[in-house]
Amino acid sequence: MKKLFMLVMALCLVACNAGAQLQRPKLVVGLVVDQMRWDYLYYYNQYGSNGLRRLLSEGYSCNNMLLNYVPTVTAVGHSTIFSGALPAVSGIAGNYFYINDKQVYCCADNSVQSVGSNSSEGQMSPHRFMVNTIGDELKTATDFKSKVVGVALKDRAAILPAGHAADGAYWWDTSAGHFVTSTFYMKQLPQWVVDFNKANQQKPGTDVKTSVKGVDLTFAMAEAAVNAEQLGQHDVTDMLTVSVSSTDAIGHKFGTRGQQNHDVYMQLDKDLAEFLSFLDSKVGKGNYLLFLTADHGSAHNYNYMLQHHIPAGAFTYNETVKQVNQYLTQKVGIAPVMGEDNYQLYINDSTVLASGHTMDEVKTLIVNYLQSDPQFQYVVDNDKVALATMPDRIKQMITNGYYRGRSGEITLVTRPQYFGAENSPKYTGTQHGQWNPYDAHIPFILMGWHVNHGYTNMPVHMTDIAPTVCAMLHIQMPNGCIGDAITAVTDQVQ
Repeated sequence: MKKLFMLVMALCLVACNAGAQLQRPKLVVGLVVDQMRWDYLYYYNQYGSNGLRRLLSEGYSCNNMLLNYVPTVTAVGHSTIFSGALPAVSGIAGNYFYINDKQVYCCADNSVQSVGSNSSEGQMSPHRFMVNTIGDELKTATDFKSKVVGVALKDRAAILPAGHAADGAYWWDTSAGHFVTSTFYMKQLPQWVVDFNKANQQKPGTDVKTSVKGVDLTFAMAEAAVNAEQLGQHDVTDMLTVSVSSTDAIGHKFGTRGQQNHDVYMQLDKDLAEFLSFLDSKVGKGNYLLFLTADHGSAHNYNYMLQHHIPAGAFTYNETVKQVNQYLTQKVGIAPVMGEDNYQLYINDSTVLASGHTMDEVKTLIVNYLQSDPQFQYVVDNDKVALATMPDRIKQMITNGYYRGRSGEITLVTRPQYFGAENSPKYTGTQHGQWNPYDAHIPFILMGWHVNHGYTNMPVHMTDIAPTVCAMLHIQMPNGCIGDAITAVTDQVQ
């Protein structure tokens, strides 16, 4: 009897262990639509039923997803989505920032060479990105058996999402007219990329990002990567990161309204529908987990708003820097402001030191001078944000985005619907970078593996995306992650 009891118990344990076997999707797809405001999900009523509307009808939508930092720009958005780390932790303080009083580009790396061209457009890597990503953690969790690939027209939108241990990241070299990578990842292009480039070669110098052609090329490259790398066909989970850059380039040039913006979102919807159908066929419906989000939104064009009696305007970066330096020359005999970027002023430390004045003195003069300018609501010394008198939310966003030694010393907070751009009645474009909802409210929709249809209006943040996906995969969240898993989603996974 005792032996029979022990046998039954053993069988029960085996059954329990089999039932508890770890489950993961075959493929994770992280799709970023550059400069996609949250309201674009509903603004255009010509979307088909199999693209964005399919995501909304089948997936789970977080309707109140917000960026919780400034500056709200491309490199910071892509790095935050896939790492869960704020700029204050990741070191990606902007597209461009300063290190030792020298301006640098976030991904530029002279220690690597372009693979696929001879231009500097390929000399890129994630070497300034100080944390890891979802993909890096996935590879670690599977003893580096998983494959991770990043695709985008913009180099930073391919490199930062894919992470440090990626099998490949591919971006568009305008001077070559095709996709390239760098020696950070490999010594030569895979044959499938060579073949893709041959079939899709564009005239060198043509900026495909400013046309709907760029959307087509991005999704076509993504499908080619799935086929050639057999993503989703392995015993472990693979990951593909895709970023659509044309939506941003066209928005900057033509604004949030008009035919050009309409056309690029119609193309996005069409290509997304075809891509989802491709994944259904190639990986299997329900076998892949896909999420769609954006790196930031954008403001409406100020001329468009003024036509409808809504307060709006622009300030000119260079003019502001010029005026500040002129004022400081009169006051302390130096012109130490090197430039403006990310709505921040960068001050040359050595110039201030040689003058005999302190950095605190110079910053105080700048803050007091610019606070009298009505186009700025707040002007803040980034080292003294805690002492500033302003709404806590804006104060926290500045703190979250400040990385000492890379960020500027002074942050400029403009009036709502004011942004840095050409101040002209003929200006048709748009910008982004501030705390306001038009820049900081973005879509976040998950669809596919273990995702039930639904939505939530509870506030969540961009830093919550990475821990949510990692929780679903039962892997550790990235090492700089500061967000929380969205339990309304993760509780669906057994």
